[in-house]
Amino acid sequence: MSAPKVAIVIYSMYGHVAKHEILAKMHAPPKGDYPLLAPVDLVKFDAFLFGIPTRYGNFPAQWKTFWDATGGLWASGGLWGKQAGLFISTSGLGGGQESTAIAAMSTLTHHGISYVPLGYKPAFGQLSSLDEAHGGSPWGAGTLTKADGSRFPSPLELEIATIQGKTFWERVASKAA
Repeated sequence: MSAPKVAIVIYSMYGHVAKHEILAKMHAPPKGDYPLLAPVDLVKFDAFLFGIPTRYGNFPAQWKTFWDATGGLWASGGLWGKQAGLFISTSGLGGGQESTAIAAMSTLTHHGISYVPLGYKPAFGQLSSLDEAHGGSPWGAGTLTKADGSRFPSPLELEIATIQGKTFWERVASKAA
């Protein structure tokens, strides 16, 4: 059996997940050199790691718009049986990393996409560390950005993200085997 195809799909205004083009009026940084994914392209993959920011404890309108364009895939069951995980950025502690993940579950569930959480087992020491303020939870890796967007992922947050990527791949690959 061939290795599963995994897409890392991000939306980022300030570059905390990765740089992404936003309207110039919003004074966002320029888009990074990443390919754009149309909603219909999701069927080409077996699994997804979605990176999204939080807006007021929920996912942003742009992410909702992306999913709103998947109505045909929903009606045909085109994404049923695929797997997904999330990594999330917020402006600070209590900014909504977990509530954003929970809100995303409705969309994933309607499509029949199975959620693969990070959980505590692979990253207990990192997630439970109180040595520094950091993002991430058993729902998935995360980063704290500060309200002005000036903070980028810390080494600890990057370590948690690396653990999530590794364990996500292991779980997706074991299902494909």
